[in-house]
Amino acid sequence: MAERIAGIDYGTVRIGIAIADLSVGIASPLETYERQNEEVDARYFRRLADAEALVKFVVGLPVHLSGEESQKSHEARQFGKWLTEVTELPVDYFDERFTSAQAEELLQDANLTKKRRKARIDALAAQIMLSAYLEAGAEGDDNPGTIG
Repeated sequence: MAERIAGIDYGTVRIGIAIADLSVGIASPLETYERQNEEVDARYFRRLADAEALVKFVVGLPVHLSGEESQKSHEARQFGKWLTEVTELPVDYFDERFTSAQAEELLQDANLTKKRRKARIDALAAQIMLSAYLEAGAEGDDNPGTIG
């Protein structure tokens, strides 16, 4: 079976999820997960990892334009650490600076209602981030805002 990875667009309320098969190198939006509580969330992500035969998660880090990490970056890193604890899978981090804006623009171009855009934006942002991760060689960067 091909190795599969999941891209995570972290949010405190909703988490966008995309999946990619590394042999094909194409990311697809999967769904938007509405967070509930730590126990239910852990069960969800363990099931996701098993059902999709995942080998890794890629968590998007929202960094400032300057490349400095934000409070949300810190929260995303904490979430990634928790994700490794509950699924026993490694986590890479990747710059997701413009993914939500790109997703919003694509959904507006599709002439969807605001309600339908909201339902899809997080999974689409995860897909955009995961696609960029694959294009960059499927390697994470512990310091995504730095150049060099």
